[in-house]
Amino acid sequence: MCELLGMSANVPTDIRFSFAGLVRRGGETGPHRDGWGIAFYEGRAARAFHDPQPSARSDMARFIGAHPIKSGIVIAHIRQANRGRVALANTHPFAREIWGRVWTFAHNGQLRGISALPLDFYTPIGATDSEHAFCWMLDQLRQRFATLPPPQALDREIAALSLRLARLGVFNMLLSDSRTLYAFCGKKLSCLTRRAPFGEATLIDEDRKVNFAEETGPNDCVTVVATGPLTSDEVWTPIKPGTLLALRDGRVAASIFSEPMAGERSQEIKKANRKAARC
Repeated sequence: MCELLGMSANVPTDIRFSFAGLVRRGGETGPHRDGWGIAFYEGRAARAFHDPQPSARSDMARFIGAHPIKSGIVIAHIRQANRGRVALANTHPFAREIWGRVWTFAHNGQLRGISALPLDFYTPIGATDSEHAFCWMLDQLRQRFATLPPPQALDREIAALSLRLARLGVFNMLLSDSRTLYAFCGKKLSCLTRRAPFGEATLIDEDRKVNFAEETGPNDCVTVVATGPLTSDEVWTPIKPGTLLALRDGRVAASIFSEPMAGERSQEIKKANRKAARC
């Protein structure tokens, strides 16, 4: 399985601290050695970096870690291949244009029978079930809306599409249209929000600590979403499976829970539903 990292902030923010923890899991502290990618938004556009090499040994990952690219929305992914060979075309996050905006998408999990979902306008470049799911979602949005809809309408539609994909297997997802960072939990995602008063944080995967009080302003608000907690001394909240979070300007603008239909979830997911809390 892969790992995800997303960030939404109300001011352009440096994600290098969290990214450093994720990178170590790509071949050192974790098995996710089959490529990595990261996308930083700037307005409607996004600059992206991809590498099929393990992130823990990637010169490009070290370059990102040494340069503070500040952004309001970031999506990152480290891959453990299950469908599609290790190749640049199969590294997340994937990107496409719709309504004059760059959309980016990263996925953790496996989707059975995804190839049966018909595609129209968008075509995968690689061979992953993830990219097929992304193309299908954008096709559905193009059919539903002729122009960019209000955020609230988009929130509801993306929640419904995410639930349909989650019925095919495990669907943990990060998606953005440059306005909103969407995080759908099919099985496992956690989040935390950093706001004043800021404190210190220590990475789990690297001997590194930061005092956010020295790095942020009093009105800053940043929400980080990850497959698993990246720090040992902050409170990470599990996102309830079946929930879509819509993050705007660092805050949870909407939390949409979709109760799965009977028989469509495993006992493991149902047990997680009872234990996990909303973010």
